[in-house]
Amino acid sequence: MSKVIVDISMSLDGFVNASNVRAEEPMGDGGLVLHEWAFDGDDRDREVLGGGGAGVGAIITGRRTYDLSVPWWGADGPSGPARVPVFVVTHTAPADVVEGGVYTFVTAGPEHALREAATAADGRDMCVMGGADLIQQYLRAGLVDEISIHLVPVLLHHGTRLFEHIGDDHIRLVPGEPVGTAKAVHLRFRVLTR
Repeated sequence: MSKVIVDISMSLDGFVNASNVRAEEPMGDGGLVLHEWAFDGDDRDREVLGGGGAGVGAIITGRRTYDLSVPWWGADGPSGPARVPVFVVTHTAPADVVEGGVYTFVTAGPEHALREAATAADGRDMCVMGGADLIQQYLRAGLVDEISIHLVPVLLHHGTRLFEHIGDDHIRLVPGEPVGTAKAVHLRFRVLTR
């Protein structure tokens, strides 16, 4: 059975980007430190990165993440040559879309995007990879099966916190085995209350 997995890098103080996010600094001032593990990490970091994407049949992201990331992702999306379909939750589709891209713009909301992603995933997992607001919506709606956090040893002090605005009820989690490297501690949790 397919799962809905949140997968994101986060600072020790809970931020998924630094402050002052803009086109030329999509992770905010100094925020790229959150992704160093994926590009400059060791073999264990690469194993986590490769293993996390292996069973993914569809990706769900928000419009702001798309707008900030598409210059780097290009037509192939965040999965590169694997060309995993990406469903972008947005109020309006952009006028200028990457030609031949893997992107589908969903204006009917996060739950509708999840249904479309499930069809495209064809039994494989779906990965919700940002931004924080979209992840919070999925958590509030009880639609997340697993949370994968790449906890980076840095205190950003400012930016966008991941676990704000997720509702008033406790969300119980079961931890998996952590993988620690010099660049990140990779944590995986199964969501109990859904």
